[in-house]
Amino acid sequence: MDQLQAYTEPLRSIPIYFVFVIALVGLMLGASYFLGQRHRDRETDEPYESGIVATGTARLRVNIQFYLVAVVFLIFDLETAFVLAWAVAFKQLGWAGFTEIAVFIGLLGAALLYLWRVGALDWRKKAERRRENVVHD
Repeated sequence: MDQLQAYTEPLRSIPIYFVFVIALVGLMLGASYFLGQRHRDRETDEPYESGIVATGTARLRVNIQFYLVAVVFLIFDLETAFVLAWAVAFKQLGWAGFTEIAVFIGLLGAALLYLWRVGALDWRKKAERRRENVVHD
């Protein structure tokens, strides 16, 4: 029984700490409720973003190109983490590690070339691209 008490003795303070934390949070919320200012102006309920008064609605249609660029950025940003991890362990990995990172960067380069060829990185509309192709042909 003495062994069990030796293990549970440090745990007795956890419920006391929990009660003190709840009491402190309750005290702070109660103090702010009773001591806080009470005013309801029209300007109080207005959204305020970086010193600019909001106009219009936030429900705008966003071009799908933004999402595509975000996903491509995430993919190529994640590549940086792998290359940095490889650079940290460069001496331990030797030529095998160098070959693997070269293949990895080569695949990413091929993916970037593919995205470029299919026009995923082109922000112009299809009609503008067609007009440009007609002029060049």
